[in-house]
Amino acid sequence: MTLLWTDALIFLLLLASVSIGFYLHDKPHIQRPLNKIARSNVGMVSLVVLLFFLLVGLLDSLHFKPKQEGSNEIISLLDYCATPLREQSEKTYSAPFATTLYSKEMIAKDGDRVWDYPRLVYGGKHLADPGKGKLGDILQKAGLGFLLGVAFFIVFLLLSAVISYLRYGATPAFFALRPVMLTLFTLIVISAIFSYLSLYYHVLGTDKVGEDVFYQAVKSIRTGLVIGTLTTLIMLPLAILFGILAGFFRGWVDDVIQYLYTTLNSIPGVLLIAASVLMVQVYMANHESAFTSVIVRADMRLLFLCMILGVTSWTGLCRLLRAETLKLREMEYVQAAYALGVKQHAILLRHILPNVMHIVLISVVLDFSSLVLAEAVLSYINIGVDPTTYSWGNMINGARLEMAREPVVWWSLSAAFVFMFALVLAANLFADVVQDAFDPRSAGNESFK
Repeated sequence: MTLLWTDALIFLLLLASVSIGFYLHDKPHIQRPLNKIARSNVGMVSLVVLLFFLLVGLLDSLHFKPKQEGSNEIISLLDYCATPLREQSEKTYSAPFATTLYSKEMIAKDGDRVWDYPRLVYGGKHLADPGKGKLGDILQKAGLGFLLGVAFFIVFLLLSAVISYLRYGATPAFFALRPVMLTLFTLIVISAIFSYLSLYYHVLGTDKVGEDVFYQAVKSIRTGLVIGTLTTLIMLPLAILFGILAGFFRGWVDDVIQYLYTTLNSIPGVLLIAASVLMVQVYMANHESAFTSVIVRADMRLLFLCMILGVTSWTGLCRLLRAETLKLREMEYVQAAYALGVKQHAILLRHILPNVMHIVLISVVLDFSSLVLAEAVLSYINIGVDPTTYSWGNMINGARLEMAREPVVWWSLSAAFVFMFALVLAANLFADVVQDAFDPRSAGNESFK
């Protein structure tokens, strides 16, 4: 088992989220908005999609070194499961479900040299005559994948029902949510179909160096999740600490904190990120012995990018928390605590912090999608993640020249767009539901006190 820095932080964040969930699950002021989210079909469907992406990201965060002599390679559990996609590379471009390369070359055919499309080494190699039997073969294997997906879905339902019955004496509550079950069924079936077809075809084609585009798009999920979650982990403590202190103590403390985030906001973010990425590249070049593996170098740059985005993105939430704290410190229950002689740190922890957590939660969910898009933009201009890291931004960056070809190589850009669109759309829909549920001004919600 090999633990990268981002792996450790991801599982630390997951453990912290589960712990906070157990701590808050019986709190009345948390139960009400959570029940409202659970009654929302849009919220639960988008949550299922986000959990599906999270599962893929966690599988890609379990790294280890395969038992190969003289190999310093580090792979993830997802890489191991997708070994055929990872190892079966072609020469260059090939279209989705193609059996030949995308461009013609001089090849040997029937003892002569002809100008034709060469057959792929792996894609569709099981077909004797691709021109006649390919469509029927694709439909047949898609049907088998569909049956496998249905079988996995039934097994999942049975296991969930048995575990829930043994623990609670009833079937799981989500069984009654038809949109959730339909979404879960769709995700499992589509995943099974694509996974089974990818054993025989490049379902989303290959890129310039012959790598499978479907494999690249799936691997990019982890990068998007790391950018969205770890940046939040770095940003939250700064925003909460400075925002509450500025609003509660006011005076010179407020002036110093306002000067700090105003100065930070005056620095162009892109220039700050570019300078920071250059610094980490220089550091790794001067300490090559500490970064012997390509994945370790890429992981360090990804972690540093999260740190820089976190340092530059806490100011907005800090302003919101400062404004909310200025209001809360004048509320009757806070003034009563002052009159009773309660210490200031106790007032901050018991009365101020719990009453601003709804703003924190809403901001975190809203900022997630913007951070995922920020990675794509930064990688597009070559100041994002390492070029060897699989990310949607790198895929889009690589697709720039492909779109200028004739004929156009469209599948890399399309794959990155579809996967990123699905994740960002699910995050935005879930954010809207969370914002409506936790907003104290919404109908059915009481004041957070």
